[in-house]
Amino acid sequence: MKNKLLYYSQAGQDQFALSVARHQSYIEIGANDYKKSNNTYPLEVLNGWKGFSIELNQKKFKNNWESQSERTNRIYWDNAITFDYARAVLDNGMSTRVGYLSCDIEPAENTLNALKKVVTDGITFDCITFEHDYYKNKSNYHQLAVEFLAEHGYRVAVNNVFAMNKPARLFETWFVRNDIDFNTVEYSNWAELFKH
Repeated sequence: MKNKLLYYSQAGQDQFALSVARHQSYIEIGANDYKKSNNTYPLEVLNGWKGFSIELNQKKFKNNWESQSERTNRIYWDNAITFDYARAVLDNGMSTRVGYLSCDIEPAENTLNALKKVVTDGITFDCITFEHDYYKNKSNYHQLAVEFLAEHGYRVAVNNVFAMNKPARLFETWFVRNDIDFNTVEYSNWAELFKH
């Protein structure tokens, strides 16, 4: 029997976090819109998770975030590559063990650098979704993330993540901490559980 779960994210990242994370907390690197295609909206609004978001593009998104009342967790209008994650975790009353990291800024090189920064700031995660946008440039950011995270206690959970109904558009890899019980799976198989 297939689960008929509502998700707001592009490929079910929110449902991955809800099904895997032990801690009900998140850090969202690349907040974008507060709701549409947002990986953390249902975590905060529908499930009461604590966390914070980071977004550099104030011109495009700040008014949208500030004109809504559904989301009350903090958003920082800052550069994710130089951001002080350890300080923000402390300021938001969170543990350094966080349930979910959504890592998605542009371009993929910046996403990798932001990933490295948050991990080297001493924050650990139950699960991570990392956007490498392989379909755009056939780059090796997926492999660089796999190698970096393996050195820091993570493994691939879901391979070859693509935008719904576009299998050629590989754009993410999902990870879990080594102490999380999850068998590596291809996204096409994982997604079957979460079809509408």
